[in-house]
Amino acid sequence: MPTFKYRARNSEGGIVEDLTEATNKFDLVRSMKDHGLTVVFAKEVAASSWWNMGSFNRFITRVKLREKIVFTRNLASMITAGVSLSRALEILEKQTKNIKLKDVIHSLLSDIEVGDSLSDAMKKFPNIFSSLYVSMVHSGEESGKLVESFGVIAKQLERNYSLRKKIKSAMMYPSIVLIAMVIIAIILFIYVVPSLTATFKEFNVELPLSTKMIMAISDFLAANTVLAISLIIGTVVLVAMLLKTPKGKRFSDFFVLHIPVISEIVKEYNAAQTMRTLSSLFSSGVAVVDSLNITEDVLQNSYYKAVLKKASDVVQKGTPLSGIFLENENIYPILVGEMMQVGEETGKLADMLERIANFYEDEIDTVTKDISTIIEPILMLFIAGGVGFFAVAMIAPMYTLTASI
Repeated sequence: MPTFKYRARNSEGGIVEDLTEATNKFDLVRSMKDHGLTVVFAKEVAASSWWNMGSFNRFITRVKLREKIVFTRNLASMITAGVSLSRALEILEKQTKNIKLKDVIHSLLSDIEVGDSLSDAMKKFPNIFSSLYVSMVHSGEESGKLVESFGVIAKQLERNYSLRKKIKSAMMYPSIVLIAMVIIAIILFIYVVPSLTATFKEFNVELPLSTKMIMAISDFLAANTVLAISLIIGTVVLVAMLLKTPKGKRFSDFFVLHIPVISEIVKEYNAAQTMRTLSSLFSSGVAVVDSLNITEDVLQNSYYKAVLKKASDVVQKGTPLSGIFLENENIYPILVGEMMQVGEETGKLADMLERIANFYEDEIDTVTKDISTIIEPILMLFIAGGVGFFAVAMIAPMYTLTASI
């Protein structure tokens, strides 16, 4: 007999949730009714086994930013149309294809039906709903402007999605070129160089240092291909692990802030993200200190986190917020602090922050469109240098052989 997971309302209005066996949903509803329960949700539970594809899918599935945007927009639209929050969540649970998001929405619905607020229900899923998201939902619930809060959240998520997509697109071309270069170099060292070095060894002539270096690398790769690949993968994994440590993270944050071209994109991206987040929180009625703490959590670079941490401390002592950003013009463009100062003086700080965010988002848009043009000649010089070194190292011994003959 099938097992069903059900949620029902008792005579006192409370919610009961449990598992039970029934022939079908209709028998389940009749059985629960005989016990004074009104079924509001019922779903058949698949029989457990050592290989549960559903559990595996839940483990590997991630809720993408785009899916969060769609969820937020649809929820706001349905509430605006007069649909109750619980009914809107039921509809979204049925519509979504992402199995993990479906489970999250089901949990939100269950918590709301027992009397919890939506923001409290969302706190259980910090990997899905950030502190920024939860705080703005809570502010909307407190002020009675939940729909407006969802609109601001959706706009914030869409801006972040757009910025990330532009930066990833700009980095795609150089990444592909560099990966292709590494693969081609490995193939040359393993299959092409050995045939040439065999000739050099046969004639027993004195070889240049560059040729000896290439021959040594080639001999090692040809004789220890598996070991070499393991070393490369191990090095990448080790570096990735080191960069996740506090010192490694601090080093990588410092490094990206001092790379030509890339550093400007990093600074403008963090400036846009900081201003956009603060603007959204201020406009939603979140307190200044809370807004700064939430924004600190949103930012990834430790240097920017430190500025927001300091801002949170000094603002409580009465120091203007703009002053902190003016003091840190090495990582925040000086325009940020100056425009914030104007916003504070005019009493329209939230609007000014949004204008700053729009400005730097437009700047990033322009830079990312031109970045391929900027990086392409650098890559060409890098490739030409590598090919030239390899060619000279292999051709020079040939001239020596020709002269000896």
